[in-house]
Amino acid sequence: MSDRKVKMGVYQYQLQQYHSIDGWKEWMERLVAEGCEGGQLMLVFPEFASMDLVSLMPLAVQKDIHLQLEAMQQFLPDFKAQFAHLAEKYQVVIVAPSFPERVANELFNRIYVFAPGGRAGYQDKWWMTRFEKEDWKLSEGHGELTVFDTGFCKFGIQNCYDIEFAIGTNYLCRAGAEIIIVPSCTETIRGATRVHIGARARSMEFQCYTAVSQIIGQATWSVAAGRTYGYPAFYSTPDRRSAIEGILAVGRPQEAGWLNCELNMSALEYVRKEGQVLNFRDHHRIRMELADRKITVSTLDLR
Repeated sequence: MSDRKVKMGVYQYQLQQYHSIDGWKEWMERLVAEGCEGGQLMLVFPEFASMDLVSLMPLAVQKDIHLQLEAMQQFLPDFKAQFAHLAEKYQVVIVAPSFPERVANELFNRIYVFAPGGRAGYQDKWWMTRFEKEDWKLSEGHGELTVFDTGFCKFGIQNCYDIEFAIGTNYLCRAGAEIIIVPSCTETIRGATRVHIGARARSMEFQCYTAVSQIIGQATWSVAAGRTYGYPAFYSTPDRRSAIEGILAVGRPQEAGWLNCELNMSALEYVRKEGQVLNFRDHHRIRMELADRKITVSTLDLR
């Protein structure tokens, strides 16, 4: 029996200034078309790559971090429709850029996933950075996690700061996740390093793959986006049938473009059973929970 392999691309996103929503749509299609050139089955965009839509807003809104969040809501229908269209047209699963979405009286940092055939779902960010909580007043996710089943792999999402905590990946992997997607937006080398250390740690602890996608550049038209730093990467546990150091692929810092990698899911199954160490199995002895809310995990079939 041949190995089960998944071709993925993660995008190092350069913040852009747009002059129309049609211009944004054209650029998104160009990026997706480029991302599919190697036969990729999944494409991943980073956290807050939607925020360059702020460049379409009046100057007064661009300078106000709260007005921006409210004004972003007008673009959500076009945002969702465009990525749903691209997933169907190019027959690829797309993890879209995170979007600050208002639900009743709360604002969530929400990541949508779109699949061919029209199926879609989302994952809300759990842990808020100081800026998100103290300045933007975003709400934490309500303890809900989703495993997305594509038919060729199962994955979960840990958005930026989320990956710096083991609890979310623990629940996702116990529920069947093989890959943890890590969209991210960080301002400094320190921030990017924290995300990548978290991704590598989660890969080792739960013997899964992690895929990091980050933003680069500076949005002079938005006080929220500011200057950013990052680099994309794919990680595994450093064990048998995998990379010696657990580093599968790493892109260049501050360089826009796709980083592609073929993930061997059969090797992952092997290492969870026959690895030099069995971190994933042994983590089942550890009880993890949140003190203030119940954790629920559901599986969404994208096929």
